[in-house]
Amino acid sequence: MNKTKVSPSVLAADFANFESAISLIDSSGASWVHMDVMDGSFVPNITFGSQLVSSLRPKTKAFMDVHLMTVQPGRFLNKFAEAGADSITFHYEAETHHQKYLAEIRTLGKKAGIAIVPSTPCSVLEEALPFLDIALIMTVNPGFGGQSLIPECIKKVEKLAKMREKAGLSFRISVDGGINEQTAKDALNAGADTLVMGSAFFNSNDQKRLISGFEVII
Repeated sequence: MNKTKVSPSVLAADFANFESAISLIDSSGASWVHMDVMDGSFVPNITFGSQLVSSLRPKTKAFMDVHLMTVQPGRFLNKFAEAGADSITFHYEAETHHQKYLAEIRTLGKKAGIAIVPSTPCSVLEEALPFLDIALIMTVNPGFGGQSLIPECIKKVEKLAKMREKAGLSFRISVDGGINEQTAKDALNAGADTLVMGSAFFNSNDQKRLISGFEVII
């Protein structure tokens, strides 16, 4: 089994002070940091690009988990790899040749991931599973932080965990959207091992306690 990782999302941070956000993530004990890249087309919001990843890379030793919510994400793989991403996840709905881009990400020396939105069944990933390092299940409709988790998405985590077990694979199952202390437990019980936390992390009064409560779980 994979060890549980919490990946605080800077989407919920103060955009005027990303360096402070990274420092808070590091001091909390979290070993991952999640970067939500939105283009205003695939999702109705715009965040940041590879330049922010490049700027923050020297500031942290955390695993930099980049999530591309963009149209034609294949165009950007090399840029984010060069910027210092440790993993690059693109959306199933945004590309056609999934195995091609997963292979390209791995060739760049990075962990390769695919994300699916709530309306996409996890069954579409079956043929791509052997090429995956991360499967990200969106538990809200992507585009904005601070949303409540869609409960039905937990069932998708269960299905994907069964698919992983049946195939004898070890890719990580990540959940992103509305993850807090309670919903995180539900996701973990369903088979997730990577928790993307935005508002719940940055609004917490004790980030160290929050992280330690999950990263020790196996």
